[in-house]
Amino acid sequence: MRNKVAVSIMCADQLNLAEELRRLEASRVDLLHCDVMDGKFVKNLAMGPYILEAIKRETNIPLDIHLATEDPAYYIDMFAPIKPKYISFHVEASVDVQSNIDKIKQYGIEPVIAISPETPIEDIFPYVSNVSMVLLMTVNPGFSGQAFNYDVLKKLSDLQKKIEPLDHKPLIQVDGNINDKTVPLLVERQANVFVLGTSQLFNDKPGSYDDKIADIRTLISKEVSM
Repeated sequence: MRNKVAVSIMCADQLNLAEELRRLEASRVDLLHCDVMDGKFVKNLAMGPYILEAIKRETNIPLDIHLATEDPAYYIDMFAPIKPKYISFHVEASVDVQSNIDKIKQYGIEPVIAISPETPIEDIFPYVSNVSMVLLMTVNPGFSGQAFNYDVLKKLSDLQKKIEPLDHKPLIQVDGNINDKTVPLLVERQANVFVLGTSQLFNDKPGSYDDKIADIRTLISKEVSM
């Protein structure tokens, strides 16, 4: 099944990560989305290798490491020993995109290319047949709680037109204010990996993790079948 639910572990309770991981395992999430931020590419710091090594030891949920950093090659070498399922890096930060894709593959990890909302979607077109997944940010990377950028919907449609004729079609991941209001718009445009954070999961709204994640899965299934 290509449709997957990921959760942004950066948004979880950082003082109780072991318990958070148990709850997420029980909710049968597909991926842990792990944001790595260097304070340069984005004006925030997050998730160094020690914390991700500890998370990897504590859970069997596959890791999806998102490098919101300058100098992706340096950080690929730093985080690859953790052996995540995916590593994504930003086209905007890359001097040699194909070299970074090749480096990730050499580590036996699946490569993902990420793109911020303001960047023309055409910038990633030369690489989509060489990656396992494309990450479209629907907010500017760096901070949770931002408003959904509806301009990304047009980019998502354009991306689908580009990959439709390909024999190898990468997964399309979306991240930023993903919730019961935005998921139908994204499913309609054939996104299939949905990163849940503060707007849907890690908040004070009523409902358990099981319930909130199940609601999204039901909504995805409903929209796909329509």
